[in-house]
Amino acid sequence: MTGKTIQEISLGDVAEFSKTISESDIYLYAGVTGDFNPVHINEEYANKTFFKTRIAHGMLSAGLISTAIGTSLPGTGTIYIKQELNFLAPVRIGDTITARVEVIDINVEKNRVSLKTVCLRADGTIVLDGKAVVGPPKAG
Repeated sequence: MTGKTIQEISLGDVAEFSKTISESDIYLYAGVTGDFNPVHINEEYANKTFFKTRIAHGMLSAGLISTAIGTSLPGTGTIYIKQELNFLAPVRIGDTITARVEVIDINVEKNRVSLKTVCLRADGTIVLDGKAVVGPPKAG
C-alpha cells in the first residue's frame, strides 16, 4: 500500500491525527531521545516553573504531524524534507492533541508538496504551527 502520488493530491487536501498525551508517552519519549529535562519528568521541579506542572516535549507533539503525513497525507512512502515549527503553548498530560496538515502548494516537476502544519488542543488552542515540505511516493 502506498500513499497518494502527486497526481492524486489537490490544494486544500487535509488530514488529521489525534492522540491524548499520557504520562507514559512523556517518559517513553524521554527514554528514546535522552531528553530528561526535569520540566518534562519531575513534577516537583516543574511546579516551580511558569507552567506549574510537567509539560510534554515539544517534539512529541511535532511527531504527531509526522504521523498525519506518513499515514494519511500523502501517506505511506512519503519522504519528509523540511519542517518549520513555532511552539505556541504547552501540552500537558491528559491533553488531546490533533495534528492537522493541509496542502498549500504542489510542485509537480520536483515532486514536492508543501503543507501547513498545526497541532491543536481539544479546546482549539494552537500549541504549534509551521510548514512542511514532503516528497510524496511516486507512481508504480
